[in-house]
Amino acid sequence: MKSIQRTGILAVLLATVLLFTGCTGQKIQPQTPDNGGTAGQQTGNPAGSEDIDGSETSGQNTAENDTGDGTASNGTSDGAAGSDEEPGTDQEPATDGAETNEKAPVKAKALYLTGWTVGSSKKVEHYVELANTTEINAYVVDIKDDDGFVGYESQVPEVRENGTWKKKYNPDSVLKAFHDNDIYVIGRLVVYKDPLYSVKRPDLAIKNINGGLWKDNSGLTWLNPYNKENWDYTISIAKEAVAKGFDEIQFDYIRFPSDGKAKQMDFTGIEQEKYEAICEFLAYAKEQIPEVPISADVFGIIMESPKDTERIGQYLEFVGKDVDYISPMVYPSHYAYGQIVNKVKFDAPDLEPYAVVYNTLLKGKERIAQAGEYKAKVRPYLQDFTASWLKPRNGKKMYQTYGAEQVRQQIKAVYDAGYEEWILWAANNKYHEEALLKEGEVQDTVADSDE
Repeated sequence: MKSIQRTGILAVLLATVLLFTGCTGQKIQPQTPDNGGTAGQQTGNPAGSEDIDGSETSGQNTAENDTGDGTASNGTSDGAAGSDEEPGTDQEPATDGAETNEKAPVKAKALYLTGWTVGSSKKVEHYVELANTTEINAYVVDIKDDDGFVGYESQVPEVRENGTWKKKYNPDSVLKAFHDNDIYVIGRLVVYKDPLYSVKRPDLAIKNINGGLWKDNSGLTWLNPYNKENWDYTISIAKEAVAKGFDEIQFDYIRFPSDGKAKQMDFTGIEQEKYEAICEFLAYAKEQIPEVPISADVFGIIMESPKDTERIGQYLEFVGKDVDYISPMVYPSHYAYGQIVNKVKFDAPDLEPYAVVYNTLLKGKERIAQAGEYKAKVRPYLQDFTASWLKPRNGKKMYQTYGAEQVRQQIKAVYDAGYEEWILWAANNKYHEEALLKEGEVQDTVADSDE
């Protein structure tokens, strides 16, 4: 599969094959959606980026859950922080006598917190109080950010040898504070977007066919997803985090780059498809870390459009085959002008948070149902930031200021689509806490869940 067939055939055939193949290296031809809408989601980079042909993209935000300094591609100013789901299920028992950290099932309602944020005892106290007084019962905390740093003093040999850690917080005290208050802690670990380790170990980075290291539109280097040494580097960090007490490992940037000159990436001699490398890593991670649930962040658009698969290696019917949860980043601001989702066209997606999230999740649910055996459940990331970088079109404003109302609309969409868990994303951790229900309150309209 070196190009995607544009046949209009539904994903039923693929799902049937998936049931019998899984991540086995079989060549599967992803099908295009049965509409003519724009396939990609809108980039979060105001300057634009390049698609697979090197032209201006309408594809998904290249920054994913970006935690870089300055104005992140998700439109938030990140003074404290650095790309595509649920712990409320029975987990498989650990194998080979492995001990387990699994706790009672939790239907996570979470906020993302940076390492710098939890490095402040005052802020930790605030978030403990927030969880004790609202519906929040979980936090996603950076283990390793997209600058390449582990956020605490790590004892992993490769991390210490290469100086790829920075003391932002004490994981022991943070985990104790949260666990003492029955708060579920998900550790976020950025995988292939790593401009630090890829420079320290250029032999493990994506190469440029013209020589040197390949760089994305931001001038950043990436680890090569095909290289299994990178798998082991990531898993070593994850294992240490599990030993410290993290309740779940969430992999972010488990994909190939979405911007930059794709044709200049040098994968000479590699016959394996990109999606195969991604799902094999996830299967390997689950095998190596049986003690806790494993989740994967994915682009929200893959719930609708298989056409984004070939470039980034995230294919809905495969990416959730072996992990416990997938977290599609269904930020309305990241969908393209004119994007069609679940046969609904959105001329200004950011202005319709409920409809975008609802239709994305419904479309994804339909495809997952056709995939046969599918392990992962869905726990989406929701937008709690204002996409002020979006430019007007035809005299019409393309973004709105996000506040409690827009956040609550997205949460309602999750419930109405039949799901029960969600994570709010704001790179600077400035959340609209007034959007959260108080302890004991219930959502006014919640659809019956299939979970």
